Amino acid sequence: MERLDKLLASTGRWSRREAKQLIKEGRVLVDGSPARSGEDKADPDGAAILVDGAPLALRRHTYVMLHKPAGVLSATEDPRQETVLDLLPPELRRLGLFPVGRLDKDTEGLLLLTDDGELAHRLLSPKNHVDKVYRARLDRPLGPADQAAFAQGITLADGLRCMPAELELIGDGTEVLVTLHEGKFHQIKRMTASRGAAVCWLKRLSMGPLQLDPVLKKGEYRLLTHEEVAKIGGKL
Repeated sequence: MERLDKLLASTGRWSRREAKQLIKEGRVLVDGSPARSGEDKADPDGAAILVDGAPLALRRHTYVMLHKPAGVLSATEDPRQETVLDLLPPELRRLGLFPVGRLDKDTEGLLLLTDDGELAHRLLSPKNHVDKVYRARLDRPLGPADQAAFAQGITLADGLRCMPAELELIGDGTEVLVTLHEGKFHQIKRMTASRGAAVCWLKRLSMGPLQLDPVLKKGEYRLLTHEEVAKIGGKL
């Protein structure tokens, strides 16, 4: 059983204050009877809740796919710079969403936003080795020797040992696809630098089974489909 104002606010359509006002105005019915207070409890799985005669669509968690543009922080708030949450409308910002992991400020591509802490922990846990695929543009080409080094696992200058990764060459090797099985700080930039190449542009294409929707333009977002949520182990 959960508070009625919390259930209404969880849809993202109303704030807690607006939900309480709806209830006060008699516009919310629970199992056929007008709700009396936002503090009233209701079963989110069993109660029939109507707002202005329309059934309330409840969900346990919210999952948003964002095509993050470069120049935006992977953070929930910042006093001076734009964050990924600033790209969302108010009804989604109200839900307490946060980015699952982070992309560097100058990196673009797939970013998952959710309020499901359990799922985020599973996706980010080092023991789960969730694959992440990136496309990178370099200032000089890489070749077969670099592919072999990535496959063996690179030890960086500071002694950090990276797990084996896949390096796929595109064209002349100045563009590559990199598949990581972990997520260390600036990992692709540091790995390519160890091979004498600097990253000029970087984009994440996928995270586990979740792939960036090619329809989404930079800065655009959409809710995950039921199928996508099931693939990553989420709960609607």
